[in-house]
Amino acid sequence: MLIQKLRLQRGWSQEQLAEVSGLSVRTVQRLERGQPGSLESMKALAAVFEIDLNRLKEPAMDALQSDIRPDEALALAHVRKVKDFYIHLTQYLIVIPILAGINLVGYPQYLWFVWPALGWGLGVLAHGATVFGVVPFLDGGWERRQVEKHLGRKL
Repeated sequence: MLIQKLRLQRGWSQEQLAEVSGLSVRTVQRLERGQPGSLESMKALAAVFEIDLNRLKEPAMDALQSDIRPDEALALAHVRKVKDFYIHLTQYLIVIPILAGINLVGYPQYLWFVWPALGWGLGVLAHGATVFGVVPFLDGGWERRQVEKHLGRKL
């Protein structure tokens, strides 16, 4: 996002930034989406924007956690877990129909796609149960109680 902001402040298109920095347009697009870039790419952009290389690097989310309160850090961790679950669910909902299509076109006499659908589906259900606290012994409270039990004191 910082690279995009600097580029827009100068009124440049992605193609113009790529041309003056010697990078490909695709590299500029990836860097603007927040994907990591090579040291050479980052040095080229820092030179073009006439800023220090360290200023160009955006802090990772983990680095930001030192500046936030503990309750905010817990909320952030929970949101990441929810996001990971939705990514897992989306992958399941994309891959299983593809497998079903392959199965029904290639060998419709035996519905083998049901087995990966059931196995992976149970994994998705377990993932969702842990993220949304459906199973009480898999939540953060249970973990805290176990740590307190192990340490012999309250946290």
